[in-house]
Amino acid sequence: MSRRSGILEFAVLGLLRESPMHGYELRKRLNTSLGVFRAFSYGTLYPCLKTLVGNGWLIEEPGSTHEDALAAPLAGRRAKIVYRLTAEGKEHFEELLSQTGPDAYEDEHFAARFAFFGQTSRDVRMRVLEGRRSRLEERLEKMRASLVRTRERLDDYTLELQRHGMESVEREVRWLNELIESERAGRDLKGPVSGEPAQQDTTHGSTGGLPRPGDTSGTDTPGDTAT
Repeated sequence: MSRRSGILEFAVLGLLRESPMHGYELRKRLNTSLGVFRAFSYGTLYPCLKTLVGNGWLIEEPGSTHEDALAAPLAGRRAKIVYRLTAEGKEHFEELLSQTGPDAYEDEHFAARFAFFGQTSRDVRMRVLEGRRSRLEERLEKMRASLVRTRERLDDYTLELQRHGMESVEREVRWLNELIESERAGRDLKGPVSGEPAQQDTTHGSTGGLPRPGDTSGTDTPGDTAT
């Protein structure tokens, strides 16, 4: 399985854990809710769904709305298929949520993992955030070293582009620091009321009172598009 197809399967399972959906609804949610999937085609989604059905993680059901019931007789249209997560699919998704290996720190995979932090335990969130921060700090160190070596050979525009890239990474590191601090403080969605202890997290706790991707105090959510 390629890295990108693995990310797509993870995201599809996560969205279907919330509720069953048509393929069109899934594509819309992937486009609007998960920035990492801003541009991809049905030609990418439906083979993924077929694979998940074949693995026993999803089942296909006929659409249940009145519009769906009328779809087949009208102009030969087929009724929409609804995809539902199976018990095995839910178990598999929870296993994926618990993984904190190096892939979870990469740009595309981190964006997808972060989108489902509300379904992820706090200890796993911490490991993913700290791993991502460590990965970006290594990247930043390499960028700075490269800039020192090549500064004299770069024109002003190329130099400015490299500085812009470094600043973007620095912003994300600051954002991650704020997220990690919030996680360590055990803050819930709205933050503890004055004089009251913070609520304890559960296995599928919320992200807490955390900065959101794109806040002025942070940076844009990382991630490329899947094809």
